[in-house]
Amino acid sequence: MGIGKKVEKPDYSEAKLVVAMVGLPARGKSYLSNKLTRYLRWLEYDVQVFNVGQLRRKKARMKQQQMGIKEDHSAIYFSSSNEEGQKARDALSEESLSNLISWLRAGGNIGIHDATNSTVDRRSKIAARVASEPGIDLIFLESLCDDPEVIAANIALKVSSGDPDYKGMSRENAKQDFMNRIKQYEKVYETVTESHLSYVKIINVGRQVTVSRVRGYMQSRIAFYLLNLHLKPRAIYLSRHGESMFNVQGKIGGDSDLSPRGKKYAKALPSLIHDIVGDANLTVWTSTLRRTIQTAEHLPYEKLDWKSLDELDAGVCDGMTYEEIEAKYPEDFASRDEDKFNYRYRGGESYRDVVVRLEPIIMELERQENILIICHQAILRCLYAYFLNLNQSDLPYIKIPLHTVIKLTPKAYGTDEERYTVPIGAVDTHRPKPGTHTPNYTSKNTTIRDYYGDAD
Repeated sequence: MGIGKKVEKPDYSEAKLVVAMVGLPARGKSYLSNKLTRYLRWLEYDVQVFNVGQLRRKKARMKQQQMGIKEDHSAIYFSSSNEEGQKARDALSEESLSNLISWLRAGGNIGIHDATNSTVDRRSKIAARVASEPGIDLIFLESLCDDPEVIAANIALKVSSGDPDYKGMSRENAKQDFMNRIKQYEKVYETVTESHLSYVKIINVGRQVTVSRVRGYMQSRIAFYLLNLHLKPRAIYLSRHGESMFNVQGKIGGDSDLSPRGKKYAKALPSLIHDIVGDANLTVWTSTLRRTIQTAEHLPYEKLDWKSLDELDAGVCDGMTYEEIEAKYPEDFASRDEDKFNYRYRGGESYRDVVVRLEPIIMELERQENILIICHQAILRCLYAYFLNLNQSDLPYIKIPLHTVIKLTPKAYGTDEERYTVPIGAVDTHRPKPGTHTPNYTSKNTTIRDYYGDAD
């Protein structure tokens, strides 16, 4: 008899939602849409962003290639007094929304209409178009910002990112044109106040949030996630527990103590963390299992243990070696290798189950500042995949070695990573995907460091 089964992906076919962004340029719309996209994809929704600016540039390139006409998309193009430009921009918005709706009808779940959508008239047209499509809901997401530092940073990012609108233009001229574009939008900007619309209004990227007429499970989930975001500089530190006795014996699961080498890692960890963190505030989260609590015992910080951070439950295979599992349950062992993310141990969990139980942890992490999480391989793979935006097929094979601290620094459009390896030997518990080389799933901005300190 088999020990487990493949878990079918949840059926989200009925989930159809348009998220229409609202806001002036350089106010964080793209940041919010990127964060929301990453979160929803981690939860396995099919999400796609439809950016009106990208559509505008694509059509301009095609026009230039086919007709030799180069359109002027400088600030004057965005002026409300430019009737031809206004007509063209309205047509682009409508086309982008039509493309989004067609994509939803073809099977997508959540389409994000990324544009300024900055007037009552534009939003009323969007609402009317979506209302004509049975079974598709609409929510507006407005980003308001009057923080000069945030605006300046967003403008600098825009003009230094190789934006095609400013190709061949000096940075100073690009900055001036972009600021002029913002002024054109400011002349006609109308914040969302329409009482009949569903919307979430975020002020200064999370300092204040207004929610109105949010309906249903999906809209509520999105609103709750957005309520927890902030832009304060912080880092998230991930570490597996020190090597355990079960690691040495090749057994999975269980609640074993640290091995002698694992205890050395626990003693070396305070110096390493202090060297990385300095005098910054830090809170340590562990699972409820002995090996994580023992790893954290010498750290002089506030500690919280979370049941949600306990290792993936191996069910009837708990305490067995992989060789024993393969010998006793060969068919199920092979099935798990075929689809490790969806495979659930009998009486236990799948990686998909772990992602579901970690959602409250993700919400709390988005609210917090500096956190050190000491837990387990499968759990850290799921958390790492969220911050690095990795897909489900890659997730179960992320390499999270023992006796290594991973520092993740969330940024506006991604996550930087540093890895600090303590030179205390440990077994390698990583099992690569059958038939492949061992992948190295790290961010493009990963820095690998060997930490010596007083590890010996």
